[in-house]
Amino acid sequence: MKKENSCPTPNGTLLIVGGHEDKTGIPETKVQKANYHPLEVLRTFIELTGKKQPAIELITTASSAGEETFADYEAAFRELALPVPGHIHHDKRTDVRDPDLSARLKNADGVFFTGGDQLKLTSLYGGTELLYILKQRYIGDGLVLAGTSAGAMAMSTPMIFAGNKESQQLTGEVKVTTGLEFLKDVCIDTHFVDRGRFVRMAQVIATNPTCIGLGIEEDTAVTIKNGNELEVIGSGTVIIIDGFQISDSNILEYGTGKTISIQDLNVKLLAKGDRYRIPRMNPPHL
Repeated sequence: MKKENSCPTPNGTLLIVGGHEDKTGIPETKVQKANYHPLEVLRTFIELTGKKQPAIELITTASSAGEETFADYEAAFRELALPVPGHIHHDKRTDVRDPDLSARLKNADGVFFTGGDQLKLTSLYGGTELLYILKQRYIGDGLVLAGTSAGAMAMSTPMIFAGNKESQQLTGEVKVTTGLEFLKDVCIDTHFVDRGRFVRMAQVIATNPTCIGLGIEEDTAVTIKNGNELEVIGSGTVIIIDGFQISDSNILEYGTGKTISIQDLNVKLLAKGDRYRIPRMNPPHL
């Protein structure tokens, strides 16, 4: 019989950012001012590569304004005395088939997905060589892979792609699909406290209690090493929701317009320096 966890342990590191990370060196919110370290999230991304001048690729595909988004990050990397990162942006699947792009990804020390529309990332990159290379390098080569906002939400499966503040309280109004699956059985949501997204995450967990929910606030991030060792960085809060002990819910009454009801969720609030081991409730398999 094979060992219980026979799937490979990733050699790479994930940096999952709750969005609106500091890119200017100037704190913007009361929380940031109380816990402020200039450009902390982006500095951590660079430090995780283990190199002073790493080769970075910035993927702005999720954004509807790729050039403007790239310019913001270019300025931040310049502030950190780093070379200009490579810029990757696609609007059509046919444009993803670029042999030069494959070579760049194979030489990158870190890859960063910016925010925008997470469904654009999954629909353009699912089943492509680009995604295959990133996964192979994350598993085998120690690639540092980061995502912020939509770029963070796309890292996991399941992935939320619809369900706003007005509709999240109604059963069945939170829509999920398969993400890029760098993390399985984890659902990531961003801008979590600022945009009041607790209820929509709870709905996702009620539909599939095998998963945990990872809600990350702005200018806050988690690093994940060895596939399940999580540590919080940044100025805000990370909220973890699990439904392993759910005793009752009305999640099956979708389409009725009823308000969601869930009993016995488990919730943890984590801050900078706190650690958490992602549970393995679904045995790994091919």
